[in-house]
Amino acid sequence: MDNSKALPLVLLAEKFAALPGIGMKSAERLAYHVMRMPEEQVREFAEALMNARTTVHTCRICQNLTENELCPICGDPSRDTSTVCVVETPKDITAFERTREYKGVYHVLHGLISPIDNVTPDKLRIKELLARLDGSVEEVIMATNPTVEGEATAMYISKLIKPLGVKVTRLAFGLPVGGILEYADEITLYKALENRSEI
Repeated sequence: MDNSKALPLVLLAEKFAALPGIGMKSAERLAYHVMRMPEEQVREFAEALMNARTTVHTCRICQNLTENELCPICGDPSRDTSTVCVVETPKDITAFERTREYKGVYHVLHGLISPIDNVTPDKLRIKELLARLDGSVEEVIMATNPTVEGEATAMYISKLIKPLGVKVTRLAFGLPVGGILEYADEITLYKALENRSEI
């Protein structure tokens, strides 16, 4: 521990550093920034943290984060409830919603199967997904990332769903729009070939 810094400042920096994507240098900058903030601003920041933590919970249908019983998507009667897009995190919903093309609903797993990280299927929101497949759902789109964990999770869930007579699809993966073939890796090129469509 650095003896040149006040202990509360060190502890604050350690709390920031515990957040994903924040290294110790950035954490120290944030801690020093908090020290320069007016006391009222610091109080408002702390209240916003506590308010979010105590009022935001999971939607009872899709497991997205919301402050109400249902998230805005599940509460929207114009959404197509016969199509469910399965994603890893609530952030993924935001990405899909930016396209303004998808009109179905979602289901958030809150993670991916990863034995190395001790994340087993029972730690994900899979049973809540299966409970939704009551006959009104026609298609489940597996929209997990194209990683080892994402593929394993998609395969595991699809094996549970297929016997129920529900169509299970996987997002197509391949070259990004504006991408250059020369810089694409082998797996991306393979997926682009595999998922080619007629023009």
